[in-house]
Amino acid sequence: MTGLKGQILTSEDQIVSILDRAEYLYLRHISEPSENSLRLVVEEATANRSKTGEGSELAGQVCEILKDASPIEATEGCGTFELSWDRYVAYLVTEEVVGSAGDHRDEVYTGNLFRVYSKSHFLDHLGRDTSGHIEPLTHYKLICLNHLIDVASYRPPEIRLLDTKSEEGLEAKVRVN
Repeated sequence: MTGLKGQILTSEDQIVSILDRAEYLYLRHISEPSENSLRLVVEEATANRSKTGEGSELAGQVCEILKDASPIEATEGCGTFELSWDRYVAYLVTEEVVGSAGDHRDEVYTGNLFRVYSKSHFLDHLGRDTSGHIEPLTHYKLICLNHLIDVASYRPPEIRLLDTKSEEGLEAKVRVN
């Protein structure tokens, strides 16, 4: 988000690019605002270098190990994003550590923290263990600190940049293709 002050975001590519370039994301809210709809709110975070070594009152080797450590948190310029699906087929929220295990080399996706899969174990599961799909499914995944969120749907999410820490009220709304 750094360097966005005063800019108006008008394209989906800009917002998806910002979301995907984030250093870290935190899941802040998940809900189903209406039947079979899904709303996620994620907040961008970064290593706060201004707090390096803070709280290192620990002694000895632990203090030495933590001397260059920085907390990961939302700072000025970090954005908050809302992703909404008006209808989903399935979603899965997994604790990050257990969800990061396994062999995923055969999966095919684009993106980094916001991924769009054309081949995945989640899509394989849905194809094998569910039925009645009226259209091809797309698998979207958000890689957050502490959570991995997988969503399968017929349509892409609508993504809004809700605000940044320094620019209250900055808002852009797009639909990802």
